[in-house]
This record gives sequence, C-alpha cells and structure tokens, in this order.
Amino acid sequence: MMKLTTLSVSIAAASAFAPSMHTSTMNSVLRSTPEQVEEVPTAVSINGWTPNEADPCFGLPGSLPPTSFFDPLGFAQRGISLNEIKRNREAEVMHGRVAMVAAVGYLVGEAFEGPFHVTGPANDQLQQIPLPALIGLGALIGSAELKRARIGWVEPDFSSWTSTLWKLRDNYYPGDVGFDPLGLKPTVPSDFANMQTKELQNGRLAMLAVAGMCAQELVNHRTILGTIEFYQKVYSGQNPYEFCVDSVIC
Repeated sequence: MMKLTTLSVSIAAASAFAPSMHTSTMNSVLRSTPEQVEEVPTAVSINGWTPNEADPCFGLPGSLPPTSFFDPLGFAQRGISLNEIKRNREAEVMHGRVAMVAAVGYLVGEAFEGPFHVTGPANDQLQQIPLPALIGLGALIGSAELKRARIGWVEPDFSSWTSTLWKLRDNYYPGDVGFDPLGLKPTVPSDFANMQTKELQNGRLAMLAVAGMCAQELVNHRTILGTIEFYQKVYSGQNPYEFCVDSVIC
C-alpha cells in the first residue's frame, strides 16, 4: 500500500514539471471528454412564452395595472429558479380554479337541495354526505391529481432526489394539463397570455372570496344569502330574531 502511495505521489510530482506542450495536449484531451462538457440549458418556448430571467416572474403573464408586478413577499424575486417560479404559478393557477368552482358551489349549493338531501351552509354540507359517496369523491379527486402529476411533473428518482423531486417538466406550462373540452384555448400567443391573465385575476379574486365565505359561515353559521337577508333586516330596522325559536339559528 505504501509503495502504491509513493508511486502515485511521484507521478503527480513529475507531471508538474512536464513540458508545457504535454500539459496543453492533456488539457485538450480532458476538454474533449463528455464528462467535462457542461450543457447550458436552453429556454423552451411553451404556448408562446419563452422564459426570460431578466423579466419579473420570468415573463409569465398575470400582472395588470395599477399594481402591475405585485410581489411583496418575494415569491418571484430575482434569484428564484425557473422551476420554483413555475411550481408557484402551478399552485396559484390550480388553487384559483378550485376557488372559482368553490365560489359557485357556495352559492348554488346553498340555494338548492343537493344529492343525499344536503342542505344548509356549505361549511356543514360535507359531513352530510354518506361515507361511500365521500370515499368516491376522494378517489375522484385523487385520480385527477395523479393524472396532473404524471403530465406536468418529472418522475422522482430517489437515487438523485435533489434534482428530480418537486421538478416540473421543461416543456410543461403551469396549469396546462390538456383539459379543454370546449376548445377555448387560444392558438395565438398574445391571446393565450390575455386569457391566462384573466384566469389568474379571477382565480385570485375567487380565493379571497371563498376565504371570506368560509370565515363568515364559521362565525355565524348562516348561508351566504341568509347572512345578506339578516343584515337587510338589521339595516331596515326590523328585528332579525323575531321568528327565531330555541336551538335554531336564523
């Protein structure tokens, strides 16, 4: 073992005094090997959007006057990687879509009696659903999420998890899972950017609205329309509790 160590040190020391031409030749050989070549990732254009690090949020649509690019918490500040930006936008788009459906669900679901005789404030309706139907609903949501993950996310390689975990595909546009039954997706890049901005703005408003609806029903346990009717009576000088009985919220 000592002989091998001595031989290695001798070779390394001798190479330090080798002619410069030999060193240049060795450097050329090393540069030509595949392991020494670093590939610079190229920006992929998706739906007319080409990531540009010089632009806020890598140039993704979604900003409008008067606030324009509004990021007080720094989720899209310079230095955040493209994958992080795309992942945050993916979360924003998907939560916005769920919130838009939920906002409609609050109003429609409380105005009409649903399946399984579900009634009352939306916050209390989930517990009225029978267990088999609830399991089926959970399975449906889970299958949709699994399909979205298979479309947009890189399969995790746990032998190299730091480079594959939480990583979106390079050719995947955040939120574009290919579901467009009505054919509303524009083919012109500028039109697509405008529609994406509209979806984001409506989704952001819906997230705030649903948060408010949920909080309101947790406080007074009334439906949305029931709360409106309650305060109409208050401001018109009527007694909103006139026809109430014990153990009934009205």
